[in-house]
Amino acid sequence: MALSPLLPEEERVVEIDNVPAPSKTYALGEGTIDGFIDGETALRQFISKAIRTARYRFLIYDDEYGCEIEDLIGSDVTAELLQSEIPQIITDALIYDDRIESVSGFNIERTGDQLYVSFTVTSIDGTLITEGVTLNGD
Repeated sequence: MALSPLLPEEERVVEIDNVPAPSKTYALGEGTIDGFIDGETALRQFISKAIRTARYRFLIYDDEYGCEIEDLIGSDVTAELLQSEIPQIITDALIYDDRIESVSGFNIERTGDQLYVSFTVTSIDGTLITEGVTLNGD
């Protein structure tokens, strides 16, 4: 049956369920690929990798992938600036992923040129994932 503009709207409208794509991906080891992962494990790997990858530096990634946090690490910025900017930078790096509902609960500790940032990611299925990353200024 062809769609015709003369048919009533309820006969022309096709509803599609928005089902997220599977998150199956390669398990990245130290310089190796160690099989496949899915679900929470794949989401944890994405979180870690997206934060550690500099945005706009690698042509293989689009402009949404990666993080701009390296600009703050090692620079002489105040603790107040770190507390305000880092949550926004990390949220921007993660929130575009369809599997992530929100990013919250940031805790930031600075020691010299190192930052330790912990936060909680809420996935679309309600799973809470607490992550921590150490970022170096070198």
